[in-house]
Amino acid sequence: MRKGLKGRLRIPALVFIAALAAGCSGNGDEQTRTERLRTSLIDTWGSYRQAHGLPGGGMCAYIETPSGNFFASSDMAPGVDQHSRFRIASNTKTFTAAAVMLLAQQGRLHLDDTIVSLIPGMGMPYVPNTAQYNIPNKGSITIRQILSHTAGVFDVTNEKIPVACPAPYAGQDYGDYIMATDPNHQFTPDELVGVVAACQIDKGAPGAQYHYSNTGYSILAIIIERVSGLPYDQFVTLNLLVPNGLSSTSVPMLAADRTIAPPFNPGYLYAGGALADMTESNMSYNVAEGNIISTPADIARWVRRLYRGEAGPNVASVEAMKSLTPQSNGNYGLGTIYVGGLGYGHNGAHVGYLSLMVYDPAVDVTTILYFNVWDQANLLTHQFPLLNTAAREARAAVGY
Repeated sequence: MRKGLKGRLRIPALVFIAALAAGCSGNGDEQTRTERLRTSLIDTWGSYRQAHGLPGGGMCAYIETPSGNFFASSDMAPGVDQHSRFRIASNTKTFTAAAVMLLAQQGRLHLDDTIVSLIPGMGMPYVPNTAQYNIPNKGSITIRQILSHTAGVFDVTNEKIPVACPAPYAGQDYGDYIMATDPNHQFTPDELVGVVAACQIDKGAPGAQYHYSNTGYSILAIIIERVSGLPYDQFVTLNLLVPNGLSSTSVPMLAADRTIAPPFNPGYLYAGGALADMTESNMSYNVAEGNIISTPADIARWVRRLYRGEAGPNVASVEAMKSLTPQSNGNYGLGTIYVGGLGYGHNGAHVGYLSLMVYDPAVDVTTILYFNVWDQANLLTHQFPLLNTAAREARAAVGY
């Protein structure tokens, strides 16, 4: 998904945070604070549903603090809690970035190498020397630029293919074009990057500007595989999931792997006046940029450990991830967004789910918030901005 829009913080919430900042531990027992959180979500989501006429879907928040952990929801099914799985979408990019940083720490790649440079000690380039990887400006694109979305890589999954492209999918969304006749198509990173090469499309010179690109992260998947010698899912599982105790997190890469293991929270799309269940999905289209399935509890553990330098990438690597680029107006680093008043992390959007995970090192507070419905008509204009606003209000409700 494109980078999150900045939420608007209302004055009462700001005052509430300021009033409570000095003494959170005296803010009442956990039950009282959980009720405050629940009330905040019910008020926020109830107002949104009423304003936009949503017939279903809900919102939940899970917050970990030095003085307790809190979960609450509004209009979710009974039994949904911090251990319910959902598709975390572009929050996946923090795992991909962490994998790259880990390999850099080990001296197995260099962030400022171009993607056509030779892998240290291996005598082969980071990306294959084939027609599929003959993308514009490939000789100037660095790994760091891809991580920060400043490489100028066209985004196949978020943009329609230009009509001038000499291909039958010109003027269309590539994924929709393929899945219209083959919904179980096995997409590969090679294939998606190959669309960019076939059409010779780009979004400007490397380093010139910020342009969010899922396809750039498809390139990172290939780099991780070629450097490590392992498939992307195996590298992430062995080096990031297992060492961090993320036992409820998985990395589907096969088109046939469409379901979510229980317990899970179903995801919905509201469009054209109808609510549709979108829980099952072909995630081979989103490898390394949005395919991971997890739970609020797991990603809370992940995002806290990651930005404390405890998840694999060391403190120096984490500081590099948190270094926000001027091209992004100071909003994006290396696989990392910064949200004022909430901290560092990422957001994610895959049909049926819209989520935010952030860790604030200043107060050691982790905030996870997500919707299990896409309001298609208002997704970018109203629902996406609500992520940050609702998260700030949820955090304030528990005294931070």
